[in-house]
Amino acid sequence: MSEPAAVESATRTVATRGTALFFAAAFAITWALQLPAAFAQLGLLAGPFERLMPLAGVGIFGPLLAAVLATRLEPGSGGVRALFRPLLAWRVGAGWYVVALALPGAILTGSLAVHALAAGHDVRWTYFPADAQHIAALVVVPFAEEIGWRGFALPRLQRRHGAIAGSLILGVLWAIWHLPMFLAAGVPISILPAMLPFFAAGSVTLTWIYNRTGGSLLLAVLAHMGAHLDNSHAALPGDATPVLAHTVGYVVVAVVLVLADRRVWRAPYPGSGT
Repeated sequence: MSEPAAVESATRTVATRGTALFFAAAFAITWALQLPAAFAQLGLLAGPFERLMPLAGVGIFGPLLAAVLATRLEPGSGGVRALFRPLLAWRVGAGWYVVALALPGAILTGSLAVHALAAGHDVRWTYFPADAQHIAALVVVPFAEEIGWRGFALPRLQRRHGAIAGSLILGVLWAIWHLPMFLAAGVPISILPAMLPFFAAGSVTLTWIYNRTGGSLLLAVLAHMGAHLDNSHAALPGDATPVLAHTVGYVVVAVVLVLADRRVWRAPYPGSGT
């Protein structure tokens, strides 16, 4: 093996171990904090589940903490400053800010419009934050998650598996990571399988924005904020229709993005040198 090839192989091995450590830590931190509330909701733990929800809320910081830990332990990562630096990548076209904030809601509205036409009855069109708690989540959750998902994991997964496969891997793990919180919130188990295509397609869409903006973690955070700005999950656990319609919409958009913008999926990936 030539020296450059050996260096590349060693770099890939280090990145793979760092990625595995990140996911293990993200799941361990979040699930340790959220599973008690989930078990209480399911009747497997005595006492009202509401008393455990503040602890579950802290669990959203699992990806952030895991990314910091994995970065500090991964040789050649550039340190924690390198992890946070893409948050300062704000010099992108103004239109991308509109796309990031508006696209998730536009997909939801479009999906509900199609559903309304097919079903022949009116639907609720928007799911904006209704209280201070959800407004706070709109701001806090994207930073708590995206620094880990798109800031740490995505560049490494893209380098190892390519943009599309890396996005799908991340999306599936992202969906599974949410499982305790969904259970704690009383989301019916029958709806949970739909979360896999929802997050997988959403991951592809976020990767498109991330790659198209040269690896701007800031734009990924804003896109995640856009998902909370008009959030179909707000209808759960009572009404699954918005989530199911949104899932179909995300899958359609993800497929269109892959087929219509092939260059972005083949180009050198932002952060691929990590």
